[in-house]
Amino acid sequence: MSQVIETIVHELRESLTMALVALRVNKLRSILTLLGIAVGVFSIIAVMTAMGVLINGIESGISQLGANTFQVQRTPNFHSGDPKERAKIRKRKNIEYSQGLVVKDKSTLAKAVGLEAWVTGGKIVTTPTGQKTNPNVTIVGEDIEGFITNNWIINEGRLFTSNELSSGRMVAILGNQVINKIFPKIDPVGQQIRIDGQEYQVIGTIEPKGGMLGGDQDNLVAIPLPTLFNVYGKDRDIHIMVQSTSRETFDDCIEQVRGILRTSRQVEPGEEDDFYVFSNDSMIEQFNDFTKYARLGIMLISAIALIAAGVGIMNIMLVSVTERTREIGIRKAIGARRNNILTQFIFEAIVLSELGGIIGIAIGIASGNILAIVFEVPPVIPWDWVVIGFLACSLIGVTFGVYPAWKASNLDPIEALRYE
Repeated sequence: MSQVIETIVHELRESLTMALVALRVNKLRSILTLLGIAVGVFSIIAVMTAMGVLINGIESGISQLGANTFQVQRTPNFHSGDPKERAKIRKRKNIEYSQGLVVKDKSTLAKAVGLEAWVTGGKIVTTPTGQKTNPNVTIVGEDIEGFITNNWIINEGRLFTSNELSSGRMVAILGNQVINKIFPKIDPVGQQIRIDGQEYQVIGTIEPKGGMLGGDQDNLVAIPLPTLFNVYGKDRDIHIMVQSTSRETFDDCIEQVRGILRTSRQVEPGEEDDFYVFSNDSMIEQFNDFTKYARLGIMLISAIALIAAGVGIMNIMLVSVTERTREIGIRKAIGARRNNILTQFIFEAIVLSELGGIIGIAIGIASGNILAIVFEVPPVIPWDWVVIGFLACSLIGVTFGVYPAWKASNLDPIEALRYE
């Protein structure tokens, strides 16, 4: 039994060695063939890697809300291309501060309810010494529980007091990027800053959180929510962030908050919500739905490219059989069996496919992870698609290598030796 196994292993090793020698002898032809496979595999792996990077970025961003936390806002994070749907969303009324207070008061399953409003469009933060930021700073009005639900940790200094919040005091808490820009060498706590002509005293700093999908969560200034209303107007859209009492009550808490908001916003029974609730899971699901058809399109094109590359492999192998007819005749004349010839040529087709697959996978992973560098999120290796890529290449090699190998193995040795 062991002798039989040794013989089989030896024959397979010999077939593989001869296949590699044949590919090395015909370098240009082999390179052109495996490039076709590489392009097809590259397109699939690159897209799936890029999708993985984006999903990781979204998961990272949503996780910044804190454990067991969801957010309610007026509009969804991803918009469809339907003009009617977009028009309907634009007509939605803002979520009002009073409605957020109702959620705070009535949500019995919530451990914390944070309210916030954002002033976007880019602001310049200056100091009395003339230091200033770029015009891209976000001003966010927060209440005390907003720091809990956003998972913002005070690094230096302190948080607003209840009295400062209720009276709308001119105090501010700075993100790390703002600190690096205007207070690079001194402690910012206790310093004065100016935003849109208003003076604020810095009372604290937020622990750095890094970027998410091209943005920077540290490039902000947090002020008490009533202060933001006093400076920028009360007619602002509110975000409501809710942390449930536990993982077990998370879904029930979402439904409770939905019911409270539907009542306070006077949404009729049977009508859809005029607000959007998102959590980590719903965000990922929506992103996948949003990109589903793009991924299917890329996969279809890639499949066509792989089939075309497989046809190329078959053509190359048929040419190889023709060119090596005399070699095949000599091998048969000295004792090579049909199985030996069949195995050799199938191995050549598989090696071509796998080399092309390895190149395509490597370039695809590298290209897809360019997004990870741009968006400053962890790189991704889609192991499931790497395995699928290898299996697809093997299938292509076997499928399109069988006929040339069968043709080679069935050559008559006498006729093959006479071939010129």
